[in-house]
Amino acid sequence: MTALKPYLSATEAPNRADVDALRGLTLLEFGTEWCGHCRAAQPVVAQALAEQPHWQHLKVEDGPGRALGRSFRVTLWPTLLLLRDGQELARVVRPKAVQDVLNAWAGA
Repeated sequence: MTALKPYLSATEAPNRADVDALRGLTLLEFGTEWCGHCRAAQPVVAQALAEQPHWQHLKVEDGPGRALGRSFRVTLWPTLLLLRDGQELARVVRPKAVQDVLNAWAGA
């Protein structure tokens, strides 16, 4: 399994208007490189993305004072949001199995 791309830093991350303007399905992942929960979730995220290859994937580094995470009320990492055309459809916090992710998004 290939490693997922690194988190976008605060200077690289899109702003809320950019996210709201996204078209199609996007998996927006908030977390950090050093977070143990985030590292543990990477195989789960990779498998979910492999099963949904049409999803865009944005990994955004989150933390205190990071406006994008606060605008989505992110409080725990990793937080995964499924967006359609920039609108939140589903949310999964700290997934432990790929089925956690797929079940949450099945109704979206």
